Amino acid sequence: MWSLVFFAAGALGQAGIDYNSAPPNLSTLANGSLFETWRPRAHILPPFGQIGDPCAHYVDAETGTVHFGWLHDGASGATTDDLVTYKDLNADGAPFIEAGGLNDPVAVFDGTVINVGVDGKPTFLYTSVSYLPIQWTIAYTRGSETQSLAVSYDDGKNFTKLEQGPVIPGPPFAVNVTGFRDPYAFQSTQLDTLLNSTDGTWYLVISGGVHGDGPSQFLYRQYDPEFQYWEELGQWWHEVANTTWGSGNWAGRWGFNFEVSNIFTLDEEGYSDDGAFFTTLGAEWSLAPIVPQVSDFRDALWVSGDVTIEDGEVKFIPSYAGKLEWGHSAYATHGQVVRADSKPSNASGAPDRFISTTWLTGDYYGTLDPATNQQNWTGALLLPRELSIGKICNVVDNELAREVGSWKTSRNESGVVDLSTLRQTIVRESLAALLEGESFQEDSRTLNSSAVIPFQQSPQSKFFVLEASITVPQSVRGGDVKAGFQILASEYESTSIYYQFSNESIMVDRANTSAAAETTNDIDSRNEYGRLRLFDIAQDGEATVEVLKLTIVVDNAVVEIHANDRFVLSTWARSWYASSTELRFFHEGEGEVTFENITIHEGLFDAWPDRAY
Repeated sequence: MWSLVFFAAGALGQAGIDYNSAPPNLSTLANGSLFETWRPRAHILPPFGQIGDPCAHYVDAETGTVHFGWLHDGASGATTDDLVTYKDLNADGAPFIEAGGLNDPVAVFDGTVINVGVDGKPTFLYTSVSYLPIQWTIAYTRGSETQSLAVSYDDGKNFTKLEQGPVIPGPPFAVNVTGFRDPYAFQSTQLDTLLNSTDGTWYLVISGGVHGDGPSQFLYRQYDPEFQYWEELGQWWHEVANTTWGSGNWAGRWGFNFEVSNIFTLDEEGYSDDGAFFTTLGAEWSLAPIVPQVSDFRDALWVSGDVTIEDGEVKFIPSYAGKLEWGHSAYATHGQVVRADSKPSNASGAPDRFISTTWLTGDYYGTLDPATNQQNWTGALLLPRELSIGKICNVVDNELAREVGSWKTSRNESGVVDLSTLRQTIVRESLAALLEGESFQEDSRTLNSSAVIPFQQSPQSKFFVLEASITVPQSVRGGDVKAGFQILASEYESTSIYYQFSNESIMVDRANTSAAAETTNDIDSRNEYGRLRLFDIAQDGEATVEVLKLTIVVDNAVVEIHANDRFVLSTWARSWYASSTELRFFHEGEGEVTFENITIHEGLFDAWPDRAY
């Protein structure tokens, strides 16, 4: 959906740039000269140019190879046999489908791949765009978004559009939609039973909303074996405009328009045909409570719920919800069922999984220009994650556990409850590879008052993983203590990542992250934050504060903060100086904090060994 900037590979280079001196105005440098300065090593992104929404992930039914796709001058992608290293589908990241056909003269938006579709081949069902602009704050142009088919006969390198009209030519009859896009195809034995469908039927969820009413997911059912006709099943989920789940502290706002919805079922092991229903989605919202205002507010959310029949229609009823990603630049998530017999899972011994990726936009949805031409690339996909149902056990049954939040009670006895929530972990193959690098440990340390203390040993590069845990007594809960780490630090720069007990938040202070922000417009230095509750855990007859367990992945300027297998905040930390590699303990306020189990893994893997640049 976003404009792309391309330059010849020969223009790329770092010549003449001194990373030991103060940065110039980066916009005055040659195009492509900052290509390597902030580029990640272990993440998914095109060889050059801008990446957009992830889409079109699938597992090849014949080979077991996993395909990942994303918007990139149409849609492009890569394959992987191990979820660690990737190969571009086409040379220089060329797209497997482009706009310009009868159904999509303007653009190709997100879509989904049915891996055994038309003629038994991978079939891309995508949003074909005929008119722009499309925006939830303005009147919708009829015919602007339709859903069309394309088929691949060459292992996903190219998808050929069928010479016919769209298979879904528009929104439901007489519904004044805010949007109608991003079809996601899935199968569900539970829906088959509930709706008396043929076993193995495919379903589609299309994201959007209704003007003056609120956001919606529109559900469809496959009608014929060739995927030409889809039966409308109505708005199986709808929310009142710009309302929230609970107080809104744990799951943001539903907003005015849904995007990029996925549907899947999970248990505690991973994907399960018989598991609980989940959806991931993007929500577009504004500060105005009822009348929409143009804004860049977006939330990446997850929701779990029950599926029932009400008045003859299938309905999804949320039971608990949360933020899939707390980073303000992280949005647009797409996932896929990866079965145990896929190549990566067969090698690692993993069960059936739902593996999801999220887009980390590099220019804040096109509103900033952080030396884009000088980088010659913008944005990345975050590390793939395995999703499952997570348990928090032996939680004291108090007001902290009983609030309407991103969890629900799954056991209740004798003043103790177990809580269920969405578990998010870096996909096991990628995590193992991240932790294979040279590692060293830092001694445990207890601090009682404000201090910033350097590690005894810090990484030599800006590619590393920091694992650590932070423990506090009950007396710290609700106080003014802030505890965590400074990363990418030097005498000139540092990024502070800490837990703030007063408001139960993980904070990322970027005020001093980048010296380049002082010389160049649009190097984003705004702080980031996300909510994470540390519950009271019953242990040996006492209530102890849940231990904060952190895994911080620093891949040059891409930083992912994973906490307690249920919280992720991803952001940019565009440090400039070569010396900005120090790690430091960070403590502010009065109160005891113990830092333990501290390990640094340096190096990271190269996700693209076959690329020339």
